[in-house]
Amino acid sequence: MKSIYMTDKGRVRQNNEDNGGVFENKHGQRLAIVADGMGGHRAGDVASEMTVTTLQSLWEQSEAIETADQAEIWLRTNIIEVNNKIFEHARVNSECDGMGTTIEAVIVTELFTTVAHVGDSRSYILNSSGFKQLTEDHTLVHELVRTGQISEEDAEHHPRKNVILRALGTELEIKIDIKTIMFEEEDYLLLCSDGLSNKVSNDEMNEILSGDGTLEEKATKLINLANENGGEDNITLVILEFDEGHERG
Repeated sequence: MKSIYMTDKGRVRQNNEDNGGVFENKHGQRLAIVADGMGGHRAGDVASEMTVTTLQSLWEQSEAIETADQAEIWLRTNIIEVNNKIFEHARVNSECDGMGTTIEAVIVTELFTTVAHVGDSRSYILNSSGFKQLTEDHTLVHELVRTGQISEEDAEHHPRKNVILRALGTELEIKIDIKTIMFEEEDYLLLCSDGLSNKVSNDEMNEILSGDGTLEEKATKLINLANENGGEDNITLVILEFDEGHERG
């Protein structure tokens, strides 16, 4: 298994409220995270950092994940714990009032991959069937598209495109989308904040992931393209490549 984590504040924002990383437990299994904080400086960055550091610490202490059920339970239980932690921090620190974060958290084993999702960051897979988005945005605009009130084309330029319906830390009760998929030889997983997905099309992502180059080169191309197309938001991504024929990198 190969992986790369990369983040960039973009061309407009003064601060980077995104966070993430790829972490190993004692058994060499990986947890990949992308978190896009919201709530302004000293709030959004606090929420995303709390999310990543808490899950990293829990993951590094965890036992081996052997089944999809174990992966799903681990993600649900610990993301709920993180949600409670952020909510409580905001309650007692007035400068953090209203803060929250999206999350993509993915457990990768040799047999399967389990994806947990809250918000409008995204997970994609590139495999023999093509390039596919694995998650559905928890946004007002996506809900309007889903219920047939506006078209996909209208959604691209909707004035309330950034309104998120679900985020960690904003409410005590949190609903988490979790699914388990097969992740096999030569497959790629891409996790990203909306700073990438709003600026780089699915076709462009597919072309870069499918092309030549190292994971670092592919990640750099994706971030550069998002910046070339405006870079108004922080840009964060993780790429995972299932590659049994090489040493872990």
